[in-house]
Amino acid sequence: MITTDILIIGGGIIGISVARELNARFPDMHITLIEKEPTVACHASGRNSGVLHAGFYYTADSLKARFTAEGNRLLTGYCLEHGLAIDRCGKIVVARDENELKGLFELKQRGDRNGVKLDVIDEKDLAEMEPNAKTFSKALYSPATSVVKPKEVVEHLAADLQGRKVNVACNEKFIKREGAFTISTNRQKIQYKHLVNAAGLYADKVAHLFGVGEKYTLLPFKGLYMEYKDSRHFQRHIYPVPNLGNPFLGVHFTKTADGKMKIGPTAIPAFWRENYQGFSHFNLGEFLEVISAEARLFCTNAFNFRSLTLQEIKKYSRKYFIRQAASLAKKVDITQFGGYLTPGIRAQLLNTEKMNLVMDFVIEQGEGSTHILNAVSPAFTAAFSFSKYIVDEVEGRLWH
Repeated sequence: MITTDILIIGGGIIGISVARELNARFPDMHITLIEKEPTVACHASGRNSGVLHAGFYYTADSLKARFTAEGNRLLTGYCLEHGLAIDRCGKIVVARDENELKGLFELKQRGDRNGVKLDVIDEKDLAEMEPNAKTFSKALYSPATSVVKPKEVVEHLAADLQGRKVNVACNEKFIKREGAFTISTNRQKIQYKHLVNAAGLYADKVAHLFGVGEKYTLLPFKGLYMEYKDSRHFQRHIYPVPNLGNPFLGVHFTKTADGKMKIGPTAIPAFWRENYQGFSHFNLGEFLEVISAEARLFCTNAFNFRSLTLQEIKKYSRKYFIRQAASLAKKVDITQFGGYLTPGIRAQLLNTEKMNLVMDFVIEQGEGSTHILNAVSPAFTAAFSFSKYIVDEVEGRLWH
């Protein structure tokens, strides 16, 4: 049995950022972070696009709107201060037809409400700024959007915590709740004053053991990117106007922090939580649970899940996937598309009472515990700002 003041489950950017914020406020507090994998950032935090979003996609009343712009500024500052790779390239959002112009101007209004600098540009301005981008009449330019190497960022944050009163313990897997203020791992029992659940793909499973978040379950969606070898004709990210009714942004051209280009991602319903490739990490119980939920959604077509699924499954066709991206640019060399890159899984929260995907971040409280149930994109960008909010909640519970 070991004892700690704060126990954090999950070594992704949210768990690490919460540990960092707690340590900054309470340097004498003992903090233990456990991660089931051999290193931090093995899942969503290390497999995402690395894009630091500006914060204009989200409605003003959302937590995402509240934390993304500040999170972008703070994480950008951290990368610059510590010499981490960052390309402050900016982003262009293009419209494909007149109907999408409405969505474009809705994004501009959201950006204005959220305090995010955005410029509406015409086709002439676009031709000067990003000659290969193609739009209908108008486009949006976001100067604050950039890109980093996500795994490098999280590993640096974790290394920076070592030597303080923070113990980042890898290969340490949460097994079960033993009772009030004690859990067991694959190695030992840990007694704590407060627990923070930042378990990502398994956050709902952990929360349910504490009697929290029982109306929620996580649905996994697989994100695939494809390499585009000719980066000469792209200076910035190029995104389409998304369907604002669902949480996915559509296939786009993404610049990487080392100057390469890729297209993606998909948002294909996965069959178990770590369904990255083939039958790796296959779990029969998860398979049955996920398939059951997806079948129910498909049959009822809740939040247009059926059409969303059929649209996403088409992206398994290489030609269709490339065609989605090619519509955003004037010149695309089909021969320059390479293989698929490291896949990721989006841990998307489903409200099983309303049968809809939860769009915003979700935090719920339990006995001696705080549970981060929905930390999907742009959680990486928002991590520093979001973690302040989480620690405010923890601090209120600790000294209550």
